[in-house]
Amino acid sequence: MASPPRNSQNARVALVTGASSGIGAAVAEALVRRGLRVVGTSRDPAAVGSPPAGVELVALDLTDEASIERCAAAVGRVDVLVNNAGESQSGPLEELPIEAVRRLFELNVFGAIRLTQLVLPGMRERGSGCVIMVGSMLASFPLAYRSSYVASKAAIKGFANAARREVAPYGVRISTVEPGSINTGISQRRTQYLAAGSPFTAEYHTMLAALDANEAGGISAAEVARTVLRAIEARHPRPLYAVGSNAPLVFALRRLLPRAVVEKAVARRHGLR
Repeated sequence: MASPPRNSQNARVALVTGASSGIGAAVAEALVRRGLRVVGTSRDPAAVGSPPAGVELVALDLTDEASIERCAAAVGRVDVLVNNAGESQSGPLEELPIEAVRRLFELNVFGAIRLTQLVLPGMRERGSGCVIMVGSMLASFPLAYRSSYVASKAAIKGFANAARREVAPYGVRISTVEPGSINTGISQRRTQYLAAGSPFTAEYHTMLAALDANEAGGISAAEVARTVLRAIEARHPRPLYAVGSNAPLVFALRRLLPRAVVEKAVARRHGLR
């Protein structure tokens, strides 16, 4: 782990998972600029070529409970937790290997929840704290061939929404940030499952091409980080913040239009019938 900044003894502490690249790195850098002591996580900190300036890196494997507990113990006090690390996964539901779905939920859901459980007691005892779940707009606008990923992001939003009232009397705030299409290179890292000779092949590749194109033209990680900061610094934070993919307009239409119409619009945007 890198040496902490000189003023870190009195600084608020932020723990950002998946801070070696993408949204996590942008959030970590933004929090450093706000004067927080920032600890970021990576599965292998030694393999990170250029960690964000001013960010300490610790090892964390969210699929390993012992690793989660070691991380929490090593960091100690946490005033702001940003649950960002995760995996993007696609494939027809009937062809998704169940072990792959389990791994996705361990990483995207159970790991984030366990880490949150470990930092909440300290936040509650101090009477302040903030937990941010980085979700996805797909949790609000489900897309075919993304069922496991959609479900994992909907799950962490569900945890956050339900737990808000539990911790609010103790000065702890929980919010979810849902980015839309983001240009972070995530399309190259997405895990995909499609059986040889699958009857879904043509439609799956149509969806994937549109998804990749949307992400290539999406917002930057820095823009998502600005929304995360808004959620962290809000005096009265909202349960949900959405950014990118024309979020204000599409969420307004979601409230006004029948669900079937919204689902059809999402499908058409990705080349599906």
